[in-house]
Parts: sequence; C-alpha cells; structure tokens
Amino acid sequence: MNKPIDELKNRLQEVDDLEKAGAVLNWDQAVFMPTGGAVGRGRQTATLERLAHEKFTDPVVGELLDAIDPVADAEASLLKVTRRDYDRAVKVPSEFVARQVAHNSAKYQVWEQSRRANNFAAVQSYLEKTLELSREYVDFFPGYEHPADPLIDISDEGMTAATVRRLFGELRKALVPLVAQIAEREPSDDSCLRENFPKARQLAFGEMIIRKYGYDFDRGRQDKTAHPFMIRFGSGDCRITTRVQENYLAEALFSTLHEAGHAMYEQGVSSEYEGTPLGQGATSGIHESQSRLWENQVGRSFGFWKHYYPKLQKEYPSQLGGVGLDTFYRAINKVQPSLIRTDADEVTYNLHVMIRFELELAMLEGSLSVGDLPGAWRDRYKETLGVTVPDDRDGVLQDVHWYYSNIGGMFQCYTLGNIMAAQIYAAAETNNPTLSDQIEQGEFSRLHTWLKENIYQHGRTISAERLLQQCCGGPISIEPLMSYLNNKFGPLYNI
Repeated sequence: MNKPIDELKNRLQEVDDLEKAGAVLNWDQAVFMPTGGAVGRGRQTATLERLAHEKFTDPVVGELLDAIDPVADAEASLLKVTRRDYDRAVKVPSEFVARQVAHNSAKYQVWEQSRRANNFAAVQSYLEKTLELSREYVDFFPGYEHPADPLIDISDEGMTAATVRRLFGELRKALVPLVAQIAEREPSDDSCLRENFPKARQLAFGEMIIRKYGYDFDRGRQDKTAHPFMIRFGSGDCRITTRVQENYLAEALFSTLHEAGHAMYEQGVSSEYEGTPLGQGATSGIHESQSRLWENQVGRSFGFWKHYYPKLQKEYPSQLGGVGLDTFYRAINKVQPSLIRTDADEVTYNLHVMIRFELELAMLEGSLSVGDLPGAWRDRYKETLGVTVPDDRDGVLQDVHWYYSNIGGMFQCYTLGNIMAAQIYAAAETNNPTLSDQIEQGEFSRLHTWLKENIYQHGRTISAERLLQQCCGGPISIEPLMSYLNNKFGPLYNI
C-alpha cells in the first residue's frame, strides 16, 4: 500500500471537511439565518477557514507532495493540482484568511440590508475594506503583470487580465453591431411574463424540469434566497437556490435551470475524487458554461418550449391560455438593453459582464475609488447599453459578488462561460445529430450523459484548456457563440 498517498488523502479529506462545514454555515446565512446572527457567523466561518488553511499549509503536506511517486494518472493529477493549490496557499498567512472571511461574512449581511434600503453609503466602508484586502492578497504574489491576475487565476487558471481583455475586445466588436441592428427593430412584447404567477407553482414547475434534466433531488434541494447560487457540500449534497417574483415568470424559472446546471456538474464529478482538490469543477468559466448551456442553449430553445409550453399553459390557463407559443418564445428571448445582469438577454448579457470587469480592474489599479463607483457604474451603463440607472439598488448593489468575496477575479467567468457553452453545445450537436429532436421531446438523458462523460466526471483532473481541446477540437473561441447568437436572433428580429 502506498502509505504517503493515503496519508495525503486523509489530510486533504480533513481540510475538505472543514471547508464544507464552513460552506454549510454560508448557505444557512444566505437562506435561513436571522440578521442578528451575523457577528457570530462571521467568527464561526473565520475559525473554520483558518483551521482549514492551517491544516492544508502544514509543512507535512509539502513533504508528502515531494515524497510521493505517482503510480497512476489519477495520482499524478492529484499531486499536480494539490501542489498548485499548496504553493499558492502557503504564501497567504492564516491570520489574513481568517480576517478576510470574517469581514466578508459581516459585509454580506450589511449588503442585504443596504440593497433593500437602496443605501450604498451604508456598505461603502465595507467595500473599501474589501478593496484593501484584495490588494493585500495580491501583494502575496509579486511578479504578476496586472494586480487582478492572481485573483483571476484562482477561479480561471491560466487566464490573465490581458487575455480576458483581448477576448472581451473581440467579443464586444462582434456584439455591438448585432445589438445595434436589433435595436432598430420593434422589441418583442414580454407582457405575458408579467402577469400574476403564484410562487409555489413557479417553483414546482421549475423543479419538474430540472428533474427531467437530471438534477438528483436525493442529492440536492432548492431554497429561496436574495441572490441565486449553487453550493456543494459533497457529491451527495449539491444544493441550489432561486429568487421568485409573482409578477415576473422568467426570473425563478431560468435561475432554477441555471443553478441546476451548476449542481448537475458537481453531482457528476467522479466519486473517486471526493474529499480532494480534484473533486470539483475544473474552473469557474467551465462551471458557468454548464449553467448557461442548460439555461440558454436548452432552456430558451424553441424545441424545448414546443414540449413544455403546453404544460406551462395548463399550470396558468388564465395567464397564458390565450398566448401562442411564438409569442411566448419571443418574450423569453426579448433583446433589449436593461439594468439587471441576471435578467439580461443573451445578446446584451456579456456587455453587463464587461462593465463589471473593467470597473474592478480600475479599482485594483487605483484609477477608480469605491466612493466614485456608483457614478462610474451609471456612466458605463449609459455609454455601453444606453440605459439610465435610476438608483443603486439596481445599479452597483445588484450583484452580490463584491459583497461576499474579493474585488477582482470573479465576473470574467460569466462571459468565458457563455463563450465555452456555445463551443461545448456545438460539439454535443456534432456528436449527437438528433439532439434538437430529443430536446423537442423533453428527452435530455443523452445530452446529460455526454456532458458527464466529457466534462463532469473529470473534475479538476483536466484543465479548461484541455477540456476544450478534447471536446471541441480547439482553444476558446468566440466564433461558435456569435454563430449561435446570429442564427437564433437573426430570424427572430429579421436581420
């Protein structure tokens, strides 16, 4: 028996247990915890994160990594990924980890209250502290070209501010003419989505669909929260959340499909990697590709709704009984510049991401202060999307990311995910030429199986770059996404 590898795995399992216990506390804070629990919760999560960090950065872990001679590919992958994580972690003091986690926990609670009250000033000092902590973290990694690079590399290994900017620049150049052409047409009427739709039936309908997708409710559940997310406590417990509006049907439905895509990825990772750094999605961008694929390429397709729209009409006969399929399909695919990223259409969505990405780079560079952020947000939305931001609730306070984690390194994954979702779905169609017919019949098992075999099961054993090479035959490219958008929205808007 390879004793050093067993000892390493035991130590990694203990680290994972501590991290997952912290994740349970974070889930509870976002879903059920009373506001009075914020101070205690910050202390508790900070303690767990500090202990996990100390255990992972124990010099014995480094000695084991040096001593083990891998005898199989899985062991070689484990050593490679763990070494990368270990070399990064030992540069960051445990004291800093605890301090940052405690701050983020307290900040999240203030953000929830600030957003409800439309009061950025109440959370401004917390965000200024976040910027300080983000820069302090960056200082642990000298030698990077841009201060955002170490933060981007946490979630999207191999990407830098420069590579993301280049890719975003190519995409913006291709998107802007399409947005302009669509803007010349009459926008679709989405009033059918804005009737009164009782919340319980909305949730039940969404859950019915994701069961068909392949989301395993024996290993998951769905709850309501202020900002939808997926969280993994283990392969047997991958939970999702959603946000429900009675007067807007699309929000809960598509956030459910989106978060289920994340959870199905995690449920599909090989159990062989449980409790190790391999037992999760490859990168944030790949993760986002799976949520956006199930939400958009599948869930917003015409064939999908040929099957499911009659069922939805039966749920809401007075609201949708007189609304035709074509009208409904145009409504859920309405293209119009808007305020809210999570509600944005597929054509303009990535412009929302680009705004956030450039703002956080400016803050890290020091060219934009937190106090000037609300005004800069309003200016960017006017310049980029032509919309006027009426308040901070639907402006700088709308996304939770800066209010529970770092400034930098998170938002790029959404557009990277959209780009890769189109590539991966095109590869799935090539592999399975009858895929659209299957979706039209409400049959998703072959797509789900293909994704499990080619994406999910590998966890972090294969990098995002290699996954794309293996699945799609090439590196990340905007061409499949632009082809998808032009082929879908060209006919919808007669362009």
